[in-house]
Amino acid sequence: MQGADSNVRSKPDQLLVDIADYVVRRSPDSACAFETARWCLMDALGCAILALSIPECAQHLGPLVPGTQTPFGVRVPGTSFKCDPVKAAFDIGTLIRWLDYNDTWLAAEWGHPSDNCGAILAVADFLSEQRIAKKMPPLRMKDVLSALIKAYEIQGVLALENSFNRVGLDHVVLVKVASTALATYLLGGAKEDIIHAVSQAFVDGQSLRTYRHAPNVGSRKSWAAGDATSRAVRLAMLTLKGEKGCPTVLSAPKWGFCDVYFHGKPLRVPRSFGSNVIENILFKVSYPAEFHAQTAAECAIALHPTVQDKLDRIEKIIITTQESAIRIISKTGPLYNPADRDHSIQYIVAVALMKGDLKAEDYEEATASDPRIDLLRAKMEVIENPQFSKDYLDPEKRSIANSVQVFFKDGAQSELVVSEYPIGHPRRRKEAIPLLVKKFRANCETRFPSKQVETLYGLFCDLERFNALPVPEFMAMWGYPH
Repeated sequence: MQGADSNVRSKPDQLLVDIADYVVRRSPDSACAFETARWCLMDALGCAILALSIPECAQHLGPLVPGTQTPFGVRVPGTSFKCDPVKAAFDIGTLIRWLDYNDTWLAAEWGHPSDNCGAILAVADFLSEQRIAKKMPPLRMKDVLSALIKAYEIQGVLALENSFNRVGLDHVVLVKVASTALATYLLGGAKEDIIHAVSQAFVDGQSLRTYRHAPNVGSRKSWAAGDATSRAVRLAMLTLKGEKGCPTVLSAPKWGFCDVYFHGKPLRVPRSFGSNVIENILFKVSYPAEFHAQTAAECAIALHPTVQDKLDRIEKIIITTQESAIRIISKTGPLYNPADRDHSIQYIVAVALMKGDLKAEDYEEATASDPRIDLLRAKMEVIENPQFSKDYLDPEKRSIANSVQVFFKDGAQSELVVSEYPIGHPRRRKEAIPLLVKKFRANCETRFPSKQVETLYGLFCDLERFNALPVPEFMAMWGYPH
């Protein structure tokens, strides 16, 4: 006879406790972290504004029932929409992530910590409007930055040695976990509430990576982060209505997260939570492309002057890269949509070789229909350099190296161009910030008049004013001009 399961409740899993302790008890005090958080928020919102120019993205925005009026509604930047906080988190998160142009963290797992802005901005605006109605002070933008620092850290530390992609799960699971913790805290949750809510985020159904890989790549990968942030806000709000969590969601035998997904191996947390992740975040400064291909684009652009007039004389192109890039963005065969193309290292290199540049619109049909792209893709070999893979995982380097070399039919060959650290890497931060500002201005000018763009940029440069600004005033500054 099979024995009965014990129904004795154990103490919460230590990781849940550690996350809750960090969120409640730790106040970020790193000037570097706060400065970088401002750049991260600026860049994320600039990416969101640029995404509004893509009709397929814009159609996802607004109330689920058109015309719905929401008390204390959250503003969706660049639009006239005011939505409930769950839908607003989806909209903001979707806008930020749509073009694959926001910041990145690479480790055993990868992801985009600025995805968490969707939940944090939505909750902060919603709560602040409620507080103002009750004659209470609203949250300030420094509160938003503090929450961002913590969300980045939770997502990034959990990514260091836990590869969710290897078990088929999408990295947005970590967005959901981090955003749930911070949304619960901002809404007034105590340590126990955060433990309950984060356990719900782990027990929740997790997204498969199917929509990121051939032959199923589609636009869901562009709204997956919005989905995760909206779910986080929903779980936080449910918890604060009294919903209890699952204290051993990670460690429970047979039914727990680790047994189900990781063959019983516990999640590894190699260091305590602080502010290291945001201080070392990777910015996508120049090219809207999956980050493992950023240096490949740089190499190809460097080769453009050599090959632009000899494309028909190319015999083969060798791209040498890291193992992670081969696993997730190397693909042959047809590319069916922009989401397919921006996750193809071959497509990225082909366009960069042809044009000497790479822009968001290059993933659309107008560029993709150029027959030269597929001719170049067919001549490419993508191979791993073991040293690139080793340096990619080295915590002292965290390089994202690629090399590109072109071979011609007459036996000639181009130089071998190697790039280890893209311009958005922490090692090139001083070089990157002016270009990040240029990117922000260009993105915002697709939607706003120049005067409004300069006002927005000036705010990010004024530390004292920015920190003190009430969240609703900040959000109102992103309204679409009529």
